[in-house]
Amino acid sequence: MGLNYAPKIRFNRQKMKINLIEYLQETLQSAPDKIGIQDQHQAVSFRDFYTKSTYLSTHLIDTLSQYWSPPPAKVLTSLLPTIPSQTIAIFLPKSIEALISIAGILLSGNVYMPLDIKSPSQRLQAILQNIIPECIITDSTHKAKLEGIFPKEKILLVENLLKPATTIKTNFASRIDTDPAYIINTSGSTGVPKGVVVSHRSVIDYIEWILGEPRICPSVNDVIGNQSPFYFDNSVLDIYLCFFTGAKLVLIPEEKFIFPADLLEYLTAKQINYIFWVPSVLKNIAKNKLLPSFLPNLKTILFAGETMPTRTLNYWQKFYPQATFGNLYGPTEITVDCTFYIINRDFRDDETLPIGTSCRNAEVMLLDENLSPIILPETIGEICVRGGCLSLGYYNDLEKTNVAFIQNPLHSHYPEKIYKTGDLGYFNQRGEIVLVGRKDHQIKHNGYRIELGEIEKALADFEGIDELCVLYDEKNSAIELFYEAKKEISKAEIFSHLKEKIPKYMYPQTLICVQNMPLNANGKIDRIALKSLRENPTPITE
Repeated sequence: MGLNYAPKIRFNRQKMKINLIEYLQETLQSAPDKIGIQDQHQAVSFRDFYTKSTYLSTHLIDTLSQYWSPPPAKVLTSLLPTIPSQTIAIFLPKSIEALISIAGILLSGNVYMPLDIKSPSQRLQAILQNIIPECIITDSTHKAKLEGIFPKEKILLVENLLKPATTIKTNFASRIDTDPAYIINTSGSTGVPKGVVVSHRSVIDYIEWILGEPRICPSVNDVIGNQSPFYFDNSVLDIYLCFFTGAKLVLIPEEKFIFPADLLEYLTAKQINYIFWVPSVLKNIAKNKLLPSFLPNLKTILFAGETMPTRTLNYWQKFYPQATFGNLYGPTEITVDCTFYIINRDFRDDETLPIGTSCRNAEVMLLDENLSPIILPETIGEICVRGGCLSLGYYNDLEKTNVAFIQNPLHSHYPEKIYKTGDLGYFNQRGEIVLVGRKDHQIKHNGYRIELGEIEKALADFEGIDELCVLYDEKNSAIELFYEAKKEISKAEIFSHLKEKIPKYMYPQTLICVQNMPLNANGKIDRIALKSLRENPTPITE
């Protein structure tokens, strides 16, 4: 049994926080010796974590100062504008060292950018050419992958940055809340990743919303089980809830998610009771029917990043009737999530879960093709967002930024940006938003405009299918159903299931059974990998 720490009062503060580090410092003061973070190799207290972060900040500032020219002797340095934040990339596996790098970069007053150590060299090079970070923090194991695509002298080893420093140097106090905190790279339609820049204020707004939502706010004694890699923005919730509340953060080893039984045993062993995962992990556990053989003591189960099948939710709720389940939604460009729905009623397996209503200090609206607001239920429009959650845009790409972040079309009285998500949804009769799919997943087939997500929804409760994805083969003008199942399913069975749900012109022409649905690094279905299976399709004849 560990020590219990009394929760801190988080509202009515005497001083408004403007930097993420201020929250970590507050937690440091209230629970310095509490184990704050644990990975598969070690565990550290908040005191040790913060101390090592200040070492990294000190060495980083000293290194960066070599690249800056001192001002002329006659210039009053107190009158000089603050040196802009520099982007520092992190090329490390998910670990305490990676988190120390995040905190140390923020302490130094700079911007962190996590990278995927498994990223193909071509993608990695494209990111580095687009962002051009000032330097990259890595370790001796992964350094070789960076050599040849990044200046050798700007590759910094974390082992050296963690060495004790006598005179501590930080620069976070010079930053304001609109300064960037991190850059997350997302896939771009042209193949070049887009670097989404997110400010301190946007992260503060996001985490403060959770702290003000009692149903999903963790206590200081909760244990958060991190699933998402740091280059995926779902990890922002895990990291900063730990920093803000003092809840323990356990970095679950990546390989545990390959073996779901081991994963559930790990949750029990580490006393994890609070999770925010992509639905594919929860689906995998349900598919293998591992509950209740393994039943960790979970009290809060949140999910986001892709559609959660209601069939999967119902399976989990059967074994966790007292837990809080929450469906969160939001693209990277609006700081993780902008809507939420706490499950408060029963759903049939063939129903779609709503993504709910706007988070605090954000407004989510639906706009039609003419950018006019949709106010009638069951009418599909594009999900658009305004508020402090909006990111600063795309790094080094004002053109793409100006296409996605536009003037609020509902008025022209003053500058106000909204973000066009590219996602489609509608208001149900309860005023909740229901996600339909992507604008770029709409197709024109035999003269009909079809939303591929509607086909996926219609098949979501098919008993023999564990996982599915619907794509469109432009070359052959065919709707394709990729599905994961224990045996092949005939077209007749699929058509019989769809008969009362969607019109015949939406039926898939090609069925392709896959042994395991490919997932990308974020745990979502990898549509690009699925397209490669077209070379050896398994068409099912009628």
